[in-house]
Amino acid sequence: MHVSGPPVVLVTTAYLEPEGEVDRLLREAGFRTVFARPVDRRAAERSMPTAVAHAKASGIVAGTDAFTAEALRASTGLRVVARCGAGYDNVDVAAATRHGIAVTHTPGANRQSVAEHVLGLMVSCARGIPQSVADVRAGGWSQPSGRELAGATLGVVGLGSIGRAVARLGTALGMRVVGHDPQLDAAFLKESGVVALPLHEVLAEADFVTLHLALDASTRHLIDGAALRRMRPGAYLINTARGGIVDEEALADALAGGLLAGAALDVTEREPLPPDSRLRAFGNVLVTGHIAGATVQARSRSSLLAARQVIDVLSGRPPAHLVNPDCAAARAEVR
Repeated sequence: MHVSGPPVVLVTTAYLEPEGEVDRLLREAGFRTVFARPVDRRAAERSMPTAVAHAKASGIVAGTDAFTAEALRASTGLRVVARCGAGYDNVDVAAATRHGIAVTHTPGANRQSVAEHVLGLMVSCARGIPQSVADVRAGGWSQPSGRELAGATLGVVGLGSIGRAVARLGTALGMRVVGHDPQLDAAFLKESGVVALPLHEVLAEADFVTLHLALDASTRHLIDGAALRRMRPGAYLINTARGGIVDEEALADALAGGLLAGAALDVTEREPLPPDSRLRAFGNVLVTGHIAGATVQARSRSSLLAARQVIDVLSGRPPAHLVNPDCAAARAEVR
């Protein structure tokens, strides 16, 4: 379908602003921008499919909202959905491929931010910082003994870009670091001193287990009841990857049974964490609101990279991080 005027890029990422650096980049490249962030859609009383259709979008700079098959086919001119972030499980990639829509993401852009958040969660768990703050605020002054991270064993499940950064931080703190990944990087293992082990051995040996995996059929509920029972008594589970990797009912059972010292989650199976979640009942569970990658620096890197990939696809150039190469033929159709 022919649409007069410059192609429209729909911006749905919640933290991006009109007149901001992404908006300027897209407009300077010759595109018209339309903002359909959650706040904009609520104000206009529009669903995501309706917003896509109303804008007649050719490209989308996407946040964490779901892009279902219905949303993806809402505009016949849609050619690219660019996720701000490494994960893209919120996009129906199969539907996008069927419709000739490129899906891109921004791996590595938030690596340092997430790694530092993991470190913060580990320290918070080891020293009981949130509990102490709450105690003092309530008028108390208790001084329970925490533990040092130095000398503890850190188990990193998933040694991709973020997992490697976490492993390096652990090593720098004097931790013994063990890791598991189906595709190991021999050069990294040699350089870092990380010991590669099967998953069950990582779970059995680590004082802190941190997850850095994509969510797919092979990793959904990877950390289930059986996996949690393999963890050593007194260990902590940390998840900043995707909520579906952990079976939260099994985690609640493990915590209730005293199998773990605690858990720290930046992601949950349903977000926000439901009011009736059993995890809310445990004082040794820390939950942050999916903020591991939410730093000014990471958001700038990620959103600019996403915008550049929209520009590339709509200009007929291959994007840097294409998720669905089977739709490559669609790029040549873009004008």
